[in-house]
Amino acid sequence: MQSIIIRPKKKISIEDARELWRYRELLYFFTWRDLKVRYKQTVIGVGWALFQPFVTMIVFSVFFGKLAHIPSDSVPYPIFVYVGLLFWQFFSGALSETSSTLIGNQAIITKVYFPRLILPLSAVMTKFIDFAVASLILIGMMIYYGYVPRLMGLAILPLLLLITFMAAVGMGLFLAALNVRYRDVRYVLPFFIQIMLFLTPVIYPASIAGKYSRLLALNPMTGVIQAARAAILGTTPINWTLLAISSFACLAALVIGTAYFKTVERYFADII
Repeated sequence: MQSIIIRPKKKISIEDARELWRYRELLYFFTWRDLKVRYKQTVIGVGWALFQPFVTMIVFSVFFGKLAHIPSDSVPYPIFVYVGLLFWQFFSGALSETSSTLIGNQAIITKVYFPRLILPLSAVMTKFIDFAVASLILIGMMIYYGYVPRLMGLAILPLLLLITFMAAVGMGLFLAALNVRYRDVRYVLPFFIQIMLFLTPVIYPASIAGKYSRLLALNPMTGVIQAARAAILGTTPINWTLLAISSFACLAALVIGTAYFKTVERYFADII
């Protein structure tokens, strides 16, 4: 009887994209499964996607807007911080779930072959649903405060989501692969995300950093959040330089994360 040994490639290749396309139905299945598991036996179900950013916005508005008087580019602080929270929670939530997705699916990984990239990708895909649901509150806030998005603003949103997706996937792949070998990642990651929140202009505008704003742009989410506020609220022009720096940082994170993931992928089933 002839034996066939399947070994994952050590490097990124065009075949990875073709393989992901062949297994696209499995990607859909994992995404749908993650959504059902997350909201199973919850009281308000998908309402958690509304509850979390809304309550966070209220807390930030009270402590940072009212008490600390942090500037908000002449925009009401609640809607200013909520736009930032929408993209930040997409990124941070995807990063948290992606980092543990291989450990959570170890039974499947050790028994069945499929492109391992599907698992982290499915974890990020579920966050698009949360983003869409949470955007309903933003629509209500824009009506309340009298903001009408420009056509340019709506047109750039897919690009901003793509950049956020690249950042989450790139950093998530790196952490997911690292977490297989070093289980400390799950303890360090919440602290890392908390620190990144204060290094990202979610609760403050990037202009507050002055001459260091371009250094702040090395954070992948800085240009995205600033551009989202400019596009959706239309109070300031889009800083294309800031967005370009963040885009290159996201692309670099995606390339490095994918390369590291592919390098150690062949050891997953042995050490997970």
